[in-house]
Amino acid sequence: MFKKILIANRGEIACRVIKTARRMGISTVAVYSDADRDALHVEMADEAVHIGPAAASESYLVAEKIIAACKATGAEAVHPGYGFLSERASFCAELEKQGIVFIGPKPKAIMAMGDKIESKKFANAAGVSTVPGHLGVIEDAAHAEVIAGGIGYPVMIKASAGGGGKGMRIAWNEAEVRDGFERARSEAKSSFGDDRVFIEKFIVEPRHIEIQVLADAHGNVVYLGERECSIQRRNQKVAEEAPSPFLDEKTRKAMGEQSVALARAVDYQSAGTVEFIVDRDRNFYFLEMNTRLQVEHPVTELVTGIDLVEQMIRVAAGEPLALAQEEIRLDGWAIESRLYAEDPYRNFLPSIGRLTRYRPPAEGRTGNVTVRNDTGVFEGAEISMYYDPMIAKLCTWAPTRLEAIEAMGQALDGFVVDGIEHNVPFLSALMKHPRWREGRLSTGFIAEEYPDGFAPMKPDRTEEAVLAAIALSASLIETNRRERFADRLRAASGALREHWVVKTGDSHVAVQLLDGLVTIPFDMEMAIEGENNSVVTDWRPGDPVWSGKVGGRDIIAQIRPVLNGVRIDWQGLSVTAKVFSPRHAELDRLMPVKLPPDTSKLLLCPMPGLVVSIAVAEGQEVKAGETLAIVEAMKMENVLRADRDLVVSKINAAAGESLAVDAVIMEFA
Repeated sequence: MFKKILIANRGEIACRVIKTARRMGISTVAVYSDADRDALHVEMADEAVHIGPAAASESYLVAEKIIAACKATGAEAVHPGYGFLSERASFCAELEKQGIVFIGPKPKAIMAMGDKIESKKFANAAGVSTVPGHLGVIEDAAHAEVIAGGIGYPVMIKASAGGGGKGMRIAWNEAEVRDGFERARSEAKSSFGDDRVFIEKFIVEPRHIEIQVLADAHGNVVYLGERECSIQRRNQKVAEEAPSPFLDEKTRKAMGEQSVALARAVDYQSAGTVEFIVDRDRNFYFLEMNTRLQVEHPVTELVTGIDLVEQMIRVAAGEPLALAQEEIRLDGWAIESRLYAEDPYRNFLPSIGRLTRYRPPAEGRTGNVTVRNDTGVFEGAEISMYYDPMIAKLCTWAPTRLEAIEAMGQALDGFVVDGIEHNVPFLSALMKHPRWREGRLSTGFIAEEYPDGFAPMKPDRTEEAVLAAIALSASLIETNRRERFADRLRAASGALREHWVVKTGDSHVAVQLLDGLVTIPFDMEMAIEGENNSVVTDWRPGDPVWSGKVGGRDIIAQIRPVLNGVRIDWQGLSVTAKVFSPRHAELDRLMPVKLPPDTSKLLLCPMPGLVVSIAVAEGQEVKAGETLAIVEAMKMENVLRADRDLVVSKINAAAGESLAVDAVIMEFA
């Protein structure tokens, strides 16, 4: 077994590998760029080596620097994680040449499966079912139009060397093929250094289901069940689960056996994932094989009890698999939610900045529920514009799917992240969405259910009652604390107002206290809109998480002070609540509402990013839907289009400039 390994990655996956290596008694070496000097993976590793500037192209993607770090530290092997150099065959080959072990498959398998075009040709030759498409060289946009017309719309344009949703576009007509072809090539070149793309049939209402395989150097190959990865936005996975609520045992077995056959055909060694598109009739088609550890691997680990990182290390060290196919069992259900630094209320645009507060829910097992959080950040860390926007991967396990979903909802409600915008509200809303809970999924789920984007949700009457109970209990606890200050000028009267009105968003909720005293911990009876509820909590002022019971229901919510009230975040809701006496509530209804400023004549930068190009000129008349500018952030190009016919009066930014969020790019007449 290895004595020392180097992790050629950063963030949560570097931390994840370090944890397993530490448990196995293996020393670890971290590498870091200028932007990651104070990162968590650097602190966790036994040694750390600086490898260059913040840009990945000058640090994490430079194979020579990784190899030099191995030689300087005496690392015997390299775990690449995912992304960066994890699927670059030349890196693997050079490591072998230098006598350093690559903890992953051999170059032959990476070359055969790592290229999406070549992998489909190989799969066809091996008898694996594939999606209809064109795998040859596409010369230009006109050639792409001809190919797409022959396949039949809609089609998917994908980068050959792509991954993570980058260099990928769906086209429903010729115009979208032309635009999508150019955008896909541009993203592919900037992200992977390879602008080749291919076109295939886009299957309507597809599910994205993948099979985890493990193989060693002794001819042993097993599959560890499937992962349902259909909840995607812009082809980027958002939530995953294992097993799939859609597959039956027959289909699972067929997909698993086909995945094993493909792995054997390329002499695969290590952990790998075979991805399939599955239609409504459970017909499945090979998409690609990821020759690395997947982001969503924790859900497989939770339902199988198998540490995939450990297995990768053991296989790389030459050990045979200690697992036979008949020994592998899927136990219970696991859900993973990807927490991203992005604003769900602004079309999920990236957000950067410092984590002024970062407090994940407690990990471990409580009763029938297990909570796991894979992360690479900490309170005070900075989310950089240079890398992937992922903050953490929150996972829950329970005996059944609905129990795992309920546990995830509770865990998200208690996950405190301040300082940046993040997608916890969306993930929380997802956990209570009827279609998600029923398992009626497709890769179009988010686009279909949120066609206009994710907007702030409004509470129903039952939810308003819970929010009112939280707000009033917090207010009474705060008042009780103030009245007990030793230097208070006037002694507390002991009298407690019986009637209150709690404003939750735009609604007013009448509450009558049925107890006369505030107890600590808080335990009171309230009549909320005439319905009696007991409210119990041990919340204390300053605690960002309110936990307790309302009417016997377990509640976990986040509570933050705002002007004259509190903001409560719970199950995807974000509501400002204010506590009034009945008379003050009457007066509040008369207060004017402050309207936001008019920005209809401005194009604002929707996220911190780099201006790739300005597509218009001053004085130009632009039609609705035309491209105005392209801004790149966190490795994704975002096309800003006109929402109506207009005339450009002034341009304030130029290509190559770095802009802050809401910076004015151009003005309209």
